[in-house]
Amino acid sequence: MIFASVPFLFYFLPVLLAVYFCVPQRLRQWRNVILLIFSLIFYAWGEGFFVFMLLAMTGINHVLGRFIARHHNGWLLGIGIVLNLAPLFWYKYAGFAAQTFGADWQGPALLLGISFFTFQAVSYLVDIWRERTAPAPSWLNTALYICAFPQLIAGPIVRYHLIADQIENRRETVDGFVCGIRLFILGLAQKVLLANTLGETADIAFGEPVQNLSVLLAWVGAVCFSLQIYFDFAGYSNMAIGMGRFFGFDYPRNFEFPYIAGSVREFWRRWHITLSNWFRDYLYIPLGGNRRGAVRTYANLVIVFVLCGLWHGAAWTFVLWGLWHGVFLVIERAGLGSVLDRLPRLARSLYLVPVVTLGFVLFRAESLPHALGYFAALFGGNGDPVLTHPAYLIGSGGMAVMALGFLCATPVFKVLTQRLSGSPAAVMAGHAGLFALLLASIVMLAGDTYNPFLYFRF
Repeated sequence: MIFASVPFLFYFLPVLLAVYFCVPQRLRQWRNVILLIFSLIFYAWGEGFFVFMLLAMTGINHVLGRFIARHHNGWLLGIGIVLNLAPLFWYKYAGFAAQTFGADWQGPALLLGISFFTFQAVSYLVDIWRERTAPAPSWLNTALYICAFPQLIAGPIVRYHLIADQIENRRETVDGFVCGIRLFILGLAQKVLLANTLGETADIAFGEPVQNLSVLLAWVGAVCFSLQIYFDFAGYSNMAIGMGRFFGFDYPRNFEFPYIAGSVREFWRRWHITLSNWFRDYLYIPLGGNRRGAVRTYANLVIVFVLCGLWHGAAWTFVLWGLWHGVFLVIERAGLGSVLDRLPRLARSLYLVPVVTLGFVLFRAESLPHALGYFAALFGGNGDPVLTHPAYLIGSGGMAVMALGFLCATPVFKVLTQRLSGSPAAVMAGHAGLFALLLASIVMLAGDTYNPFLYFRF
C-alpha cells in the first residue's frame, strides 16, 4: 500500500482517523497504541509476516538502548549496529555480492523500507551512546518511533530526540491538522499529477534501445526522470510530514528546492536532507570529517557518497552515481566552489542542473552498459545527432507538464503565496486550488494504472 492509492486514501486513512480521534486526547497512550497497530497493519499489507521481523528489531533496539544507557559500553553499541545492519545486508546486498563474485543468485526479495527504519534504529542506539538522548521509557515508545507508518517505508529519517517528547506529550490541534491537510494534498499532487506524468515519458525514453535515441529524445528522458524522482520523493515526504501533523508529530523537512542550488554541496543540503544529515553525523564526522587535512577530507567525501549510492540500490550504477557526486564535491572543495561563489545564481544553476541530471542517468539506467549507451546518445555518439522533436514521446499535455515541473521545482509559487497570504481573496483562491489539486489527483488515481513509487523498496 502506498499513500497515493485508492485503498489508502479511501479506506485505511479514514478508518485510522476515525478510530484515533474517538479516543480522548487525555488517553495519550491509547492513541499511541492505535497508531502503532495501524502502522503494523500498514506494513503487513505489503510484507505480510515480515512485520514480525520488524517487531523483533524494535524489541532488540529497545533492550539494547536501555543497556547502552546503563553501562555505556561500546561493545554493546557495536553489537546493536551489527544486528541492525545484518538484515539490511542480507535482504539488500547479498544478491549483489553474489553476482559480483560470479554466482548466479538474485538474493532474497528486498523488504519494504528496510533502509529507512534500519538507519533510524542505528541513530537511536548511537545517540544514546553519545548521551544525546535518553532511551525510550517503554517498548511502545520505541516501537512508535521506528514503526510509525508515515515515515516507516520511505522516511524522512527521524532522530529519536526530535520526537521523544512528542510521543509522550504531543497535542493534536485544528491548526496542525489543517496544515497537515495542505501538505498532504500538495505532496499528493506532486506525486500523482507531476511525477507520474513525467515518469511515463522517462520510462519510454529509457526503455528505447539506446542506439535509436536522438540527442533531444535522450535529454528529454533524462530531464523528465530528474523531475520525476524529485516530485515522487518530495511528494511522498510532504505527505508523510502532513500526516505526521494529523497526529501531532513535527517531522523534519526533507527537501528545500534542490534544483535551485548553485553547487553539488548546496544540492545535498536541499535534497533528501534527513539522509544527508544522517551520513554527515554518523559516517562523515566519525571518519574524521574535514579535520585531518585535505587528502583525508577528499577521501572521506568519496567514501560517504559511494556508500550513499550503495544505500540507494544494490547495483554498480548506484555506486557510480554516488561516486559521481563524491567526485564533484571533491572538485568543488578543491577550488571550484570558490569560483562558483563568485558567479551569478543563474550561472551556478547552469552548472548544477546538468551535473545532477547526468548523474541521474546512472540512477535510472538498468545496467552499466545501458548507462554508457544512454550517455552516448545524449552527446550524439550514435552517429545520428538529429534533434528529433519529442512530442510523440511526451504525449498530450506532456510538454506543458514538463514546463510546469520546471516551475514547481523553484520557489515561485511559495513566494507568491507568502506575498498574497494577507488577502481574503487569495486565501479563498488557495483553498479552491487545493481542492482542485485533490480532485484532479483522485481522478487520475481512479482512472490510471501507472503509479510507480521510486523509493518504495529502498
